[in-house]
Amino acid sequence: MARVVADIISGFGFIDGGNEASLRSALNRYADLIDGWAKSVARRMLTDVAARDERAWMKASQEMGAEIGRIIRHTPVGEVMKSAMAEQVGLIKSLPVKAAERVHNLVIKGQETGARADEIAREIMRTGDVTKARANLIARTEVGRASSMLTMARAEAVGSVGYIWRTSRDSDVRPSHRKMEGRFVAWDEPPELDGMTGHAGALPNCRCYAEPVIPEADL
Repeated sequence: MARVVADIISGFGFIDGGNEASLRSALNRYADLIDGWAKSVARRMLTDVAARDERAWMKASQEMGAEIGRIIRHTPVGEVMKSAMAEQVGLIKSLPVKAAERVHNLVIKGQETGARADEIAREIMRTGDVTKARANLIARTEVGRASSMLTMARAEAVGSVGYIWRTSRDSDVRPSHRKMEGRFVAWDEPPELDGMTGHAGALPNCRCYAEPVIPEADL
């Protein structure tokens, strides 16, 4: 997708206020064209995440008891999947739209500051790389966020009210996340870290995960 965005931009040659609107229109049309593909990609990813999450829960349920396993197998996750898919399709389709916005902002900024045309052109041509970086960030974040949502749905189904925040316990863990290691977090009270609110694994580039706390009475 990033390559296509770059190809669309380079196909317009030199971009200024005269053809910038046409370029934005082309990128927005591309966003509309990839709707079916975006849904397919999101569906495959969510199906894989859901399958891995269910396997992990079923393995854990062997130690929890048959009743817990039955509840997990019958936990309705359809709404969670539907919500996650809608958001992911929107994020995928936003990539060319954001690229169009970046080009527009660069042209406007160049006009306002009197920047040299070649400087603006270089920045505009970097839009493909910027799009690729954003796509990678979305992919990493959304896999973790979908897993977090499914874990929460299944945990709440067996009476869990929260979880223990676990990190990857390596040097790459952010200080704010490292401080969360071992802390109890209620499902209905996601913490705010670095100006963002979300559960373990659901924040950008977060490799943490939730360790659900299951009530002893339900075991």
